[in-house]
Amino acid sequence: MIKGLVIRSTGSWYEVLSLDEERHVWQCRLKGVFKIKGLKTSNPIAVGDKVFFEIEDENQNHGTIYKIEQRVNYVIRKSVHKTAHGHILAANVDQAVIIVTVSLPRTSLGFLDRFLVSTESFRIPTVIVFNKIDLLDEDEKDYVADLASLYEPMGYRCLFTSAETGLNIEEFRDLLKEKISLISGHSGVGKSSLVNKIAPHLDLKTTEISTFANKGVHTTTFSTMFELDDNSFIIDTPGIKELGLIDIEKEELGHFFPEMREKLGECRYHNCLHLNEPACAIKKAVQDGEIAESRYASYLSMIEGDDNRR
Repeated sequence: MIKGLVIRSTGSWYEVLSLDEERHVWQCRLKGVFKIKGLKTSNPIAVGDKVFFEIEDENQNHGTIYKIEQRVNYVIRKSVHKTAHGHILAANVDQAVIIVTVSLPRTSLGFLDRFLVSTESFRIPTVIVFNKIDLLDEDEKDYVADLASLYEPMGYRCLFTSAETGLNIEEFRDLLKEKISLISGHSGVGKSSLVNKIAPHLDLKTTEISTFANKGVHTTTFSTMFELDDNSFIIDTPGIKELGLIDIEKEELGHFFPEMREKLGECRYHNCLHLNEPACAIKKAVQDGEIAESRYASYLSMIEGDDNRR
């Protein structure tokens, strides 16, 4: 069997890059039904998965996937089609990059915090890129600076960019070097424009050419992996409206907020959910201004399971 890397999934067919000298892209189907133990997903195979396949029809460029290599990590959200199922956005990534804008469109802090919790659950390093800085007035620029001062102490690098003016485009390029990076965000935040600035050959704005398959692809309906240069890959995800959490228990949610994690042992009760329990160190930290009220509000909305709030 040939080892390959899944670079695109359309649900029934998978584009698989062979990890041999040929580096050829095959159109593959799945042999049988794959189930990941303890995890219900609407997509058994995700972009970034390493698989083993056999060539079935060389003339038709078809192959069959027989085995999936164990994942190092993955980023998952609730499926929009199947209740109680998850949809894996990408697997085996080195880092995640979340593109946000404070207007045109506005990225809610609730959405941002859900994304960070999802990546934190697998300890995936995450960078927050505030894009379209050139469109902001002074008050909005101050607001973005305040957000950066909130998230950077938690360990999230923040970068300010503008595809229009070229602000920090080289820093954005360096950020992606020699890594497999998941790039995500709402539709319209400028993911494609930023990537096109550093890799114009990809033409992600119209997504007419795949650098691997050298063939037409649809607009971002499905996650797709692209090669920026040797050893640098991005996984471009569809614009996400909502990000419902899955596979995270209420009792462990606080562990995925870095500023809460360091205080969890200070609560009176070991199973404290930080809601109405007495002597809760997290609520006290919020009252004392050590934990931002916006972050605590995001935590509460996740506890309540309200994916559309904030």
